Amino acid sequence: MVPNLGRPEPSAARRGARRLPRRESALLWWALFAAFAGAAWWFQSWRIALLGLLTWCLYEFLLVPTLCRVLKRQGHPCTERVRGRLFACAPNHQHLKNDALWRLAGIRNPFQKQAQDTDPDTGVVVHSPDVRGRLTPADRSLVVLASLGTVATLVGMVYGFR
Repeated sequence: MVPNLGRPEPSAARRGARRLPRRESALLWWALFAAFAGAAWWFQSWRIALLGLLTWCLYEFLLVPTLCRVLKRQGHPCTERVRGRLFACAPNHQHLKNDALWRLAGIRNPFQKQAQDTDPDTGVVVHSPDVRGRLTPADRSLVVLASLGTVATLVGMVYGFR
């Protein structure tokens, strides 16, 4: 047995905790985007630039390592890690995030299920689902930018086939 050598003993909760898998560095993605920009400039090709823009939009929607950030019933944001700004950590958080994305588009979610407004333990409304499902300003702006980029890419592709 190896002595602890004066280091603090890990807590019981930490000893049995599972390790989260390492993710790729964001620098790899930004190097890819820079490569697209460099290739578009070098070849003077707006099509390569559109492909780079579409890749960035895909990254923001589906692949960026981020946090769930849906408000919990206690009022603080969820800090579970997720991939993509469109996704949440659990089905109930995903319902709230879907509703927030529909509201961002200016439409009420046609697939919305009746949300439970009360805390199951106390029966008190702490935060309504509309408040809990709000997107943070950073997420809201990046989703809007990625949406505009996707529309610009589609318009550019249609324009390029003429």
